[in-house]
Amino acid sequence: MNLIQLIQSGAHDLEQAQVAYGHGTLNAHDEATWLILWQLKLPLDLDLSEDLHVIQNQITDLGLSCKLHHISAEQISACKDLIGKRIQTRKPAAYLTQEAWLQGISFYVDERTIVPRSFIAELIVDGAFDGWLSEGSHQFLDLCTGNGSLAVLCAMTYPDTFVLGADISLEALEVAKINVEKHHLGERIQLLESDGLQAIHAKFDCIVCNPPYVCESSMQALPDEYKAEPVIALAGGADGMDFVRQLLRDLPQRMNKKAILILEIGNEREHFENAFPRLEAVWLETSAGEDQVLLVTREALMKDLS
Repeated sequence: MNLIQLIQSGAHDLEQAQVAYGHGTLNAHDEATWLILWQLKLPLDLDLSEDLHVIQNQITDLGLSCKLHHISAEQISACKDLIGKRIQTRKPAAYLTQEAWLQGISFYVDERTIVPRSFIAELIVDGAFDGWLSEGSHQFLDLCTGNGSLAVLCAMTYPDTFVLGADISLEALEVAKINVEKHHLGERIQLLESDGLQAIHAKFDCIVCNPPYVCESSMQALPDEYKAEPVIALAGGADGMDFVRQLLRDLPQRMNKKAILILEIGNEREHFENAFPRLEAVWLETSAGEDQVLLVTREALMKDLS
């Protein structure tokens, strides 16, 4: 069996099992490719549209010895076992590999935190909200930091900033610490246990937040893969806005004069607009459209609260 056949076999098994996606891949073929390349210790960015001979030359040049035309029986067995574990446990693939990728950056992840997948990541890297920042925007807050991926991306993208990553979960902060150290950013990223803004006393120029926002009806309909993640990081109450309401009430006191909030609310735009009908928000374009992430200025928040 060659590499392509092995991936096709894995994809077929995933399709037959009707597993759910959304934690880094969107279909069975991409999920099987991820798991099998990881198991074979091959680069995840291999261009599999190339001829196998070309791919073989590429990995040989990298000093890798895997024979793509004839995968060994031992390797095939290990790959099939991993696909089987994905099907049996219904855990996201990232929990099985303990690795997730966001904007081309590798992050450690395990069941102590949700799998990082925020659309805010692409906005950070693309500079989508740079126009609202200034040369004096040096203080960043990543609220509900989880595994710390957004804090790391902020520090990487804006090298003259200090980032505070805060989360209610001490377990999540343990994972975040692993990623801060992995990317050698301990001097510029501080981690803090905080229930919302309660333990935070500084003021910030930019706040990014991917909070728990899934409404009650959506929580009940989640596939098992999402139920494998910490509920506290997902559930946002009846309309998904419990955390967001408290955040928007408290946040102006933690914002510098020209500060902005970048807030992800996923598929809950209707609930957000019903909860905050007077708030002037700017919806930002992401790969999933303009309904996932919004930008709010301190001025708009103050106006809404008046």
